[in-house]
Amino acid sequence: MWPGMLVTGIFFLFWDVLFTMKGVWSFNPHYIIGIAFWGLPLEEMLFFLTVPFACLFIHACLNYYVKWRMRLQLSAIISGLIVLISILALVFYYNRIYTAVTFGLLVLLMAVLQFGMKVNWLNQFYITYLVALIPFYIVNGFLTAIPIVLYNNNQNLGRRVGTIPVEDHFYLMALLLMNIGFFEYFRAKRKINGKSA
Repeated sequence: MWPGMLVTGIFFLFWDVLFTMKGVWSFNPHYIIGIAFWGLPLEEMLFFLTVPFACLFIHACLNYYVKWRMRLQLSAIISGLIVLISILALVFYYNRIYTAVTFGLLVLLMAVLQFGMKVNWLNQFYITYLVALIPFYIVNGFLTAIPIVLYNNNQNLGRRVGTIPVEDHFYLMALLLMNIGFFEYFRAKRKINGKSA
């Protein structure tokens, strides 16, 4: 779990620093403690530890306790639709930084995992994602309603679900895909090493 969270965390922290510097989003100073690194509040940095950990916990619990699995053909169709939506977003909104980077990363991850590596756990991933949307709507709804996180609508679609930008849903998907992808990779590698030892 930890190596994948480290790699993904560094990637998304770099992304976060750049987006904060470019004014894609900012943080309401009235609701943060004031400790910041590279322009990011400490709370935002801890997000990349707490949220992936919680979502990996959801993923592991669902895999262990829920025996039902989505058919692989259905998960492949869902992946194809996500790739199509991502490509359309890139074509029509390439000039909006949050939209372009989010959908660009998502199409890359989906293409590699579903159509390149042909991983067999995306049917479980989609269930994890749906369950993770429950705390996502509660917490992100709270953060964007107050607002604690402020978004520059010139750099996103300008569309929201309640108070949450549409892109946040796909940002979460990309964040989970990368974390779970590394988690599944290292777990499979450990099993192989365990059997060969």
